[in-house]
Amino acid sequence: MEPSNLTLFWAGAIALSIFIYVVLDGFDLGVGVLFGTTNEDTRRVQMMNAIAPFWDGNETWLVIIGASLFAAFPVVYAVFLSAFYLPVLLMLFGLIFRGIAFEFRDRAGSMRWFWDRGFFLGSVIVAFVQGAAIGAMMRGVPVANNQYAGDAFGWLHPFPVLTGIGLVLGYALLGAGWLVLKSEGILRDWAYARIPWLIGGVFLALGLAFLVSLTVDAGAIAQSNLRDRHWGIAFPILAVAALIGVVTCARARRDELPFPLTVLFFLASYLTLGVMFWPFMVPYSITVADAAAPDVSLGFFFYGGVIVLPVIFFYSIGVYYIFRGKDGRAVRRGRHPSHS
Repeated sequence: MEPSNLTLFWAGAIALSIFIYVVLDGFDLGVGVLFGTTNEDTRRVQMMNAIAPFWDGNETWLVIIGASLFAAFPVVYAVFLSAFYLPVLLMLFGLIFRGIAFEFRDRAGSMRWFWDRGFFLGSVIVAFVQGAAIGAMMRGVPVANNQYAGDAFGWLHPFPVLTGIGLVLGYALLGAGWLVLKSEGILRDWAYARIPWLIGGVFLALGLAFLVSLTVDAGAIAQSNLRDRHWGIAFPILAVAALIGVVTCARARRDELPFPLTVLFFLASYLTLGVMFWPFMVPYSITVADAAAPDVSLGFFFYGGVIVLPVIFFYSIGVYYIFRGKDGRAVRRGRHPSHS
């Protein structure tokens, strides 16, 4: 069965929202991961300053994804929650805890160490479970009668663990690129110094994941469509080229390039997943057409979507435009912008 135009619209809207979320929340999660790798308080304050105007708005896209799935693809929503119940709970816990830590650390006094660790651990947990969920999807999600047919720990295999670690490092690389883009002086130099190590870690994690997919966890990519769509290999090649470009630009101290090139790496990786999964929305069990709600329902949601989605999109653009450029004032003073 071919998907209707309304089905394709909502599938495209959700796919775009996922990518926007990965990039926007990815860099502030990455800054959170890097936050835990330094004990220098001034540097930590500067990191907070670099994401302060953006981090809470970035997570709006996660709400959009969940609401759109629930309304437009209820079968997918039900299967994913059942398959990834524990990862979703861990992700929500991490998001809540890191949000509280962000607001509390400046007023915590002697308990600042607790909230600093909470911010770091929350960021790592969120990044890891998202990456592990992607790896589990690449292995395939068992479904019977439109219901999840696996167990609660079906996502916990060597391949998903490695993809989880890879996404933690990938988000950290995105965060380092953001710090280079938004900061000056010592913090920028500190971020530059970590970029080669993070890229090496990403290559190592992906390489090990590939080896695992060929050996102990051979089901990881055996069912994908990548083997039948040879043109899709262009996207992994583009991803590798983007990472090489990040290293080159970091060595040349081109502040404006590491972040967008890392975004390009994520885009190429995301398109690779699209080639692997399409036309399945629950790999490799439920197609986009089979998962969609009736067209009558999709048409009703459409009128809300064409209003809400552009508003959120242009709001996000407006925030990034207003706070464009380097935050030199916050970097020099080492203070949270809202406290200035």
